[in-house]
Amino acid sequence: FEELKDKNWDGMIITGAPVEQMAFEEVDYWEELKDIMDWAETHVTSTIYLCWAAQAALYYYYGLQKKLLDGKMFGLFWHEVLNRKVPLVRGFDDIFLAPHSRHTEVPVADVEECPDITILAKSEDAGLYLAMAEEGRKIFIMGHPEYDRVTLDGEYKRDLGKGLPIDLP
Repeated sequence: FEELKDKNWDGMIITGAPVEQMAFEEVDYWEELKDIMDWAETHVTSTIYLCWAAQAALYYYYGLQKKLLDGKMFGLFWHEVLNRKVPLVRGFDDIFLAPHSRHTEVPVADVEECPDITILAKSEDAGLYLAMAEEGRKIFIMGHPEYDRVTLDGEYKRDLGKGLPIDLP
């Protein structure tokens, strides 16, 4: 971060981490992440926050709390595009499959109550998938668009091997 903080960037991706069941303030690098998110406000045109990072950003910027799920949200789920006029979802099918792998969520109803956030896609089963704020300067993706069938398979087998409860995706 020290090497790049004095430059401006078109985009940045902040990814998730396997710390989602911890309170944000308990994560070792929470203060550093907050500094980076503050820095991005003035040095990055658009930032994508993925999975845990999306939950962290929604909490940091808007005070939205994550909620523990009864079980791991894992697999491919159908989602509906809600606002086709937004360039970010142009080219999406009206209904599309997307992978999720998480133990927590920011409930859609909570996000809907925040006037600064536009929900772009959600699922009846998996909840929020894609939202944005500040005309796309902040993009929140609750799932894992980078996952493929091999990734899901590997994670499923890993969790099974550890004796963790997981449903077949």
